[in-house]
Amino acid sequence: AHPLKPVVHVGKEGLTDAVIRSVEEALHTRELLKVKVLEGAQEDPRTVAHTLAERIENVTVVQVMGRIATLHRPKPDAERA
Repeated sequence: AHPLKPVVHVGKEGLTDAVIRSVEEALHTRELLKVKVLEGAQEDPRTVAHTLAERIENVTVVQVMGRIATLHRPKPDAERA
């Protein structure tokens, strides 16, 4: 995941419904996703990552380094073929 750039940013409003929808939409086109938690965010990066994993189906936290969380959701079998 090292060469990937963060696609979704969590700001001072925290994990809003719009942010969660953005993560879900981004995971429709990729299996790995980086989420950056900005300095002014209410939650810390680990909390954000684990909350996203709880609220979005089949999402796993790969790692949290600094303010960046990497999430994984496998594509459905039909899309792999």
